[in-house]
Amino acid sequence: MFAIVVGGGKVGIYLADSLHADGHRVVLMEKRQEVIEKVAREVRCEIFLGDACDPEVFEQSGVAKADLVVAVTGHDEDNLVICQLAKFSFKVPRVISRINNPRNEWLYTKEWGVDVAVSAVHVIAKIIREEASLGDIVTLLKLRKGEVALVEVKLTKDSPVLNKAIKDIGLPSDCVVVTIIRDSRLIIPAGTTTFSLGDEVLALTTVENEAKLAEILGAT
Repeated sequence: MFAIVVGGGKVGIYLADSLHADGHRVVLMEKRQEVIEKVAREVRCEIFLGDACDPEVFEQSGVAKADLVVAVTGHDEDNLVICQLAKFSFKVPRVISRINNPRNEWLYTKEWGVDVAVSAVHVIAKIIREEASLGDIVTLLKLRKGEVALVEVKLTKDSPVLNKAIKDIGLPSDCVVVTIIRDSRLIIPAGTTTFSLGDEVLALTTVENEAKLAEILGAT
């Protein structure tokens, strides 16, 4: 994969270096000369000095051949311009943007050239809300733009599902038990599989049913 990361701050440096370490070709693009000089000492990937908001300069970075563009500058207006150019002018298949001000999130849509938008503030706030409201249920992964979650619950002596079969506990239709870890063994569950004390239950659920799932498994 050929990726262009625009923005030479801490996020850009870390991302570019991580992608490069994974074996991808990466160009880190930054418009400030003083930042480029610092970046050159910290990353192993290619570095390009220039303003990605300028179409001619952006084209010189090789963006027309890129598989991925990630805009992580500290300015939302710049990130949006970069995304629009990448998606609509240079036909980049995948465009991802950082959101600095969460109030601007409504702008980061496919109509503006953004495939995926990431707001650190919203991610942190959501984690805090989940941890505060869902007790012992742990969210491991969000899928489908945050609509579906992979969660983990460890069953305690107070869990109402102990010794019950999966088919009998009344899971919502959009919740499914993916696997059970029991005494370091991985169990692929069936409807007749019963729960035991200490089981680590991994389940897929819609976000709106996380609280219901927590209640059923006794993780509230």
